[in-house]
Amino acid sequence: MVTPAAPNFFLLITKTATNSNSAPKVTRLASSRVAMHSRSLLPDPAVYHPDTLDLNTDGKAADYWFRCFRDMVAKFAKVAANSQAEDHTAPQRAEQFQAAYLQQLDEHQRNVPINKGKVVLGTSELLQLNENMLRRFGFADPWLRQKKLENASAVARLKQRLQELDALEDEDTRWTELVRGVLAGNMFDWGAQAISNILEQDSNFGLHSALERIEKRPWLLDNLDSWLNRLKGEPHKCAVVFVDNSGVDVVLGVLPFVRGLLKRGTKVLLCANSEPALNDVTSEELKSLLDECSRECEVLEKAWSQGQLLVYANGQTGPCLDMRTLPQELCDAIAANETDLLVIEGMGRALHTNLNARFACETLKLAVIKNTWLAKYLGGEAMFAVICKFEPAAPS
Repeated sequence: MVTPAAPNFFLLITKTATNSNSAPKVTRLASSRVAMHSRSLLPDPAVYHPDTLDLNTDGKAADYWFRCFRDMVAKFAKVAANSQAEDHTAPQRAEQFQAAYLQQLDEHQRNVPINKGKVVLGTSELLQLNENMLRRFGFADPWLRQKKLENASAVARLKQRLQELDALEDEDTRWTELVRGVLAGNMFDWGAQAISNILEQDSNFGLHSALERIEKRPWLLDNLDSWLNRLKGEPHKCAVVFVDNSGVDVVLGVLPFVRGLLKRGTKVLLCANSEPALNDVTSEELKSLLDECSRECEVLEKAWSQGQLLVYANGQTGPCLDMRTLPQELCDAIAANETDLLVIEGMGRALHTNLNARFACETLKLAVIKNTWLAKYLGGEAMFAVICKFEPAAPS
């Protein structure tokens, strides 16, 4: 039994919006919305810095990313307008969204010289800004229709994918393919310009096409052998897995990997967004998906029905991950289940944020770099370079 030495959460301290000079107001939010961190994963939040880049201090990165986000917002505005085609106000609101986003982006860029060395400006903040502005102008979930289509298509292919994996008799070969499946699945990201272009031009692009596109080993960051060696040891008690995109990513990439952990006797806590962001799966959508996917697989059905596979909201409203803002319910579950493995998947959660962060348990970070500039910046040679980073628990 785990007995926490201290409370497993922090209260959210805010100031009133009407008077920034007023005294801070302590607000106890509903259990799913309390801003906090898991002491089981993050013993000392003071030394945790989620952002990989700081645009306020890295001039080359700032030049690229401000230009990149300025170009991307036009496509997001188009998707937003099309998502509400039956509403005659949608085109105007989409234009207002784009103008407001660009105004805030320009302000961030103007403030770089002022904030240099004082405030960190990560790409996560600019990605979050996109989601905030979409909601402000009435676009709560612009990719909803696309997510539903891709989820249905992926569920129909799950049984075949599991049969392919089960036909691999060698344990290392099968786990290598499970990891490759997570990486290939992570290609299906409508927030990445290069991928959205592929998906728009090739309706037949699927998991096997993606498996052929990702970088061949040795990968840019390649700790796969360390992960395979770890799997020869005792099974983990509990894994907390932060997932990314809907469709092929979560259904054909993550769930087969999770099934592998379940077959080893590891309990799994799947964590998905509290609110929509791009085509990322939400926790409520993931619960519905597991109802469907469990009908395709006895292992998933047994784990889902018996509580060995659980879904939690991760407290995030954008495509990145700040471990200091997890819901209380999730933090309590992480502690109660003696979590000893953290898996973080996707560019937003494992690359834009958390790439260099260390945690109090073993950690596997998996992502495909769907941006040529970023791949080269990190030392890679081309698009679709792979991050497979396995780390032991950080020293306490």
